[in-house]
Amino acid sequence: MTAIDAALNDLVDEFDLLGDWEERYRYLIELGRDLAPLSDAERSDANKVRGCASQVWLVTEPKADGTIAFRGDSDAHIVSGLIAIVLRLYSGRTPTDILAFDAKAGFDKLGLAGALSQQRSNGLFSMIGRIRRDAEALSA
Repeated sequence: MTAIDAALNDLVDEFDLLGDWEERYRYLIELGRDLAPLSDAERSDANKVRGCASQVWLVTEPKADGTIAFRGDSDAHIVSGLIAIVLRLYSGRTPTDILAFDAKAGFDKLGLAGALSQQRSNGLFSMIGRIRRDAEALSA
């Protein structure tokens, strides 16, 4: 089991404890509030994620040990929570682990696929696409 799979299983357990989606949305908002803020300079066009209805910024930081750290923020509460989940899964992982993870299956396992609007779902997969492109570029 990879570190991403372990993080996913932890999230599934957390979501299972919450029961209904109203509680899960509140939890998502809490997770988003815990994100480290980005600087004004990091809220740049270069860090903006395309394909999101909300404003979303994602900072990619390659580390000396071969892993990639990600930081992100949004102007929308639920989207910030989705960023927090994405960061828990992907940040601190190697490009190989990032590229091997089946994001669609993972988010289906979390139950997010049916709980998000089409617009939020598209935005979520735009973030993941950006992370995968950055991982591919760093693994080359």
